Amino acid sequence: MAVTKTRKAAPFERFMAYRRFSAGLAFTPDAQHVYFVGNMSGQFNLWRVPVESGWPEQLTTFTDDTVRVIGVSPTDGSVVLCADHDGDEFHQLYLIRPDDPWPEKITDAPEVQHYVGGDAFSPDGTKLAYAANARTPADMEVWIRDLDSGDTRSVFGEGMYAFPGPWSPDGTKLVTLDFRNNSDSSIHLVDLESGETRELTPHDEEALYFPGPWAADGSGFYFLSDEGREFRGIAFFDIATGTYEWVETPDRDVEEGTASHDGRVLAWIVNEDGWDVLKLRDVATGRDLPSPDLPRGARPHLTGFQPPVALSNDGTRAAVILSGPRRPPEVFVVETATGEARAVTESRMGVPPEDALVDAELISYPSFDGRDIPAWLYRPSDTEGRIPVVLSIHGGPEAQERPLYQPLYQYFASRGIAVMATNIRGSTGYGKTYQRLIQRDWGGGDLKDWDHAVKWLHEQDWVDPDRIGVWGGSYGGFAVLTCVTRLPDYWAAAVDIFGPFNLISFAKAVPPTWRRMMKRFVGDPEEDADLLRERSPLTYVENAKAPLLVIQGAKDPRVVKDESDQLVEKLRSLGRTVEYIVFDDEGHGFTKRKNELTTMRASADWLEKYLLNRGS
Repeated sequence: MAVTKTRKAAPFERFMAYRRFSAGLAFTPDAQHVYFVGNMSGQFNLWRVPVESGWPEQLTTFTDDTVRVIGVSPTDGSVVLCADHDGDEFHQLYLIRPDDPWPEKITDAPEVQHYVGGDAFSPDGTKLAYAANARTPADMEVWIRDLDSGDTRSVFGEGMYAFPGPWSPDGTKLVTLDFRNNSDSSIHLVDLESGETRELTPHDEEALYFPGPWAADGSGFYFLSDEGREFRGIAFFDIATGTYEWVETPDRDVEEGTASHDGRVLAWIVNEDGWDVLKLRDVATGRDLPSPDLPRGARPHLTGFQPPVALSNDGTRAAVILSGPRRPPEVFVVETATGEARAVTESRMGVPPEDALVDAELISYPSFDGRDIPAWLYRPSDTEGRIPVVLSIHGGPEAQERPLYQPLYQYFASRGIAVMATNIRGSTGYGKTYQRLIQRDWGGGDLKDWDHAVKWLHEQDWVDPDRIGVWGGSYGGFAVLTCVTRLPDYWAAAVDIFGPFNLISFAKAVPPTWRRMMKRFVGDPEEDADLLRERSPLTYVENAKAPLLVIQGAKDPRVVKDESDQLVEKLRSLGRTVEYIVFDDEGHGFTKRKNELTTMRASADWLEKYLLNRGS
């Protein structure tokens, strides 16, 4: 039995005493304030803070609606945002004008999804570009709205899953994204006067192309791509010649790119082993600007929505939201000329000091095919003897476990429990070959990666092999269910948060816009029924032995509640130990602070109970 050395243990709630952020981040046109989306009110609302720091001003007062992303007019500073109700992901659009701070709801279609980006406004501020499946539920099209008249028209995307990119500087053209699957997309150019569209990046082999900012003279635009490469780089597309040249090609992914409105400064983020590194360049001289004096960290996310890098219109300031393993997230403003950076928010409301928290150690372990699987290890420092471990598996699966502040991990470490957070095959950030290994192979090679993770843990002289738990949400929940049903002898306890249980019913019930991609993503529920049945935890549920906590949002549109209902009903019929928590006012993820607190508290209690031998 491990013994934690003397130190007064902080209560669980203290580790949760911090503020979270969603994906909204932008400057006001005069560069004197930064807009961000945070849960300071208990729900994710829009806020504004001076660039020199100070008390932030709350601009929306939602309690049941969640602000996700925003766009800011480059002319008068009007803000457009999209928000959904109780996590249902039917986002509606709201407009906040400078002369009226109360948000005006400009769409009211509760069964339609709407999305805006940071470049939503036309250069003259009179029009708005957004994505919506307003005409056909399965198609996400690009729409233009005249803000004075309210007239709307679809300009691109019929039969596609499409999104708008930036407007050309003269407002006559729009680059758009045709997203086909997680490995393939293409960029089109829409002439908004003639209605003509043309594909700018036709290709035979699958590749990703994501549109970025235009040059100030309208000669072309930047974009991100992995064409011919393992990792995404930055290229510049010349409109006149129809060709492009690479600008940056690091041996790691470029994840975000933007430019100042005047075209003077280019900014991008590079993923270096999970850490986000901000780069800045003076476009006129081609010289890199001073490296920002930022703490090492990565961007947090809310149900996949990740804050971008923001630049002021004149390029004098950049903003990012960063978190670290021992530091909750903050909004940082960077002076681009000097690299000087400062936090303009204070999110720590009671979290223990950094020296009382553990750092994340990047390790790797060998898997069945010779690949080394990356993982972040959070190991308690004040323990003796063999200790319990929680294997944490991220969602996606084509996503990445990052070195962020994770209150649950830190709480476990304070109680003498280690956490191993894996980036098994399919995770992003390690090249497109690695990422594609998971496609149409859920419950295949990934299962072997988890098996080898536990085998690695068994080889460590500080691990108690009889006290290993597993925790995860979304795909991570599927992973938990796969582990407890197909590797049943490893686990002392498990927590599944909205994980697919039956891959056939899961693939049939996803949002309409996703269905065209399911064959490549997981498998077609009709054509690949045998594969999906063979890979479903449902098929092996009678093997399950570990006590299981199941958590689900009733309004989840991605993994519908029926998945967890099936699981719990089956386990109860088999006489297994299972507890079920359902939130009627949540979807895929937890947008309300009280529900997040309940979820994490329940996860901690469940795993503590079985890993610290406090229950049976």
